[in-house]
Amino acid sequence: MPLPFLMADRTDDAALDSPLPYDDRDRWRRPYRPGPWRVGGAALWLLLASFVLFAAVALALTGSLSSATVVLCVALLIIAAALRILRMGVWVSARGVRRIGLFQTRTVPWKRVVSVRTAQQPVRWLGLPRTVQGQALTLVRKDRPVADTEPLLTTHGMDFLSRASAFDRAADAVEAWAAEYGRG
Repeated sequence: MPLPFLMADRTDDAALDSPLPYDDRDRWRRPYRPGPWRVGGAALWLLLASFVLFAAVALALTGSLSSATVVLCVALLIIAAALRILRMGVWVSARGVRRIGLFQTRTVPWKRVVSVRTAQQPVRWLGLPRTVQGQALTLVRKDRPVADTEPLLTTHGMDFLSRASAFDRAADAVEAWAAEYGRG
C-alpha cells in the first residue's frame, strides 16, 4: 500500500505548481520545489552551525566571552548561508523573472525578455566547473546578445539532478509566465 504523503515526488505536484485563481500574481514565487541536493546541502550547513553554536556555548561557560562572541558570529554567518542556499533559484512574478544566487540577485523585467526557451547544451553539474550534456532553460534578453545568455535552470542543477520530469514542469511554468507577461 503506497503512502503518497510520505513520498518526495508525488504525482500531484502539477496541481501545486499552478497558482490558485485568488493568488497574488505580484508576489515572487518559485515555480518548483527545491530539490533534494539543495535541501540536503542546507541541512549539512545547519548541522555544522549547530556544532559551532555548541562551541560558542562551551566557550561562554568557560568565561571567554570575546571568543564566544566571535564563534557565535561565525555560527550566524553559517546559518545565513544555509538559508540563502535554500532561497537560491528562479523566482517569477508579474513584474519579471528573478534569479537568486548565493551572493547576488538579478531581476529582469518581462518587458526586456525576448524569449524563454529550453535547449540541449553542456551544463554544469551541481554548479561545479565540470560540464555534462543536459537541458537548460535560457532567457534571451533584448539588451544582451544571444551568445551571452546564461541558463536559468538546468537538468543537472541542485534542484533537478535525477528529476527530469520536475525540470520539465518547472521549465513549462517559467515559459508560461513569460508567455503571459512577456508581451511587453
